[in-house]
Amino acid sequence: MKTITLVALLFAIPIFAADSPSAKYFANLTLVDQDGHATDLYTLMKGRTIVINSFFASCTGSCPVMTGTFNAIQERFADRLGKDLVLVSITVDPKNDTSAKLKSYASGAKAVAGRYFLTGSKEQVDAALKRIGQYAESPEQHTNVMIVGNEKTGLWKKAFGLAKPEEIVEIVRSVLDDDGTTPAR
Repeated sequence: MKTITLVALLFAIPIFAADSPSAKYFANLTLVDQDGHATDLYTLMKGRTIVINSFFASCTGSCPVMTGTFNAIQERFADRLGKDLVLVSITVDPKNDTSAKLKSYASGAKAVAGRYFLTGSKEQVDAALKRIGQYAESPEQHTNVMIVGNEKTGLWKKAFGLAKPEEIVEIVRSVLDDDGTTPAR
């Protein structure tokens, strides 16, 4: 009898997880990371807090500023990165931003494990960017917004990507440490 109960519980867990709002909303968004690996966006965020921005590797305007902010987040939450926090940058220029180019960009940004630079086919990238509200007709039109979401609690916030890094770090902290009991402000 105990074995049957355990088996029933094991089958119930994936069904419940598949029904989560994030699982439904971010389903089927597979991109390619800087190491050339197929990466499912929902799998990256499942059970974690995720910070997402859009960028392109040859940008000389706002992208270096946002990369610097991601560096500040990476430094502040080094002990949590890759565990309950991931940082994701999705290119708006998949034609030019290959995995190899993103690997070089990640190296220049001193990115560590838990930080992803994503590309893919134009169709894949456009679908992901549309889902997070960051689709742009051309790379130069990308937004300067960071999306910060806690998949476990359902708390999602937007942050102006050109704000002071310490302000964005505080927003990330508030979402990362959310336990689902405090009303969002």
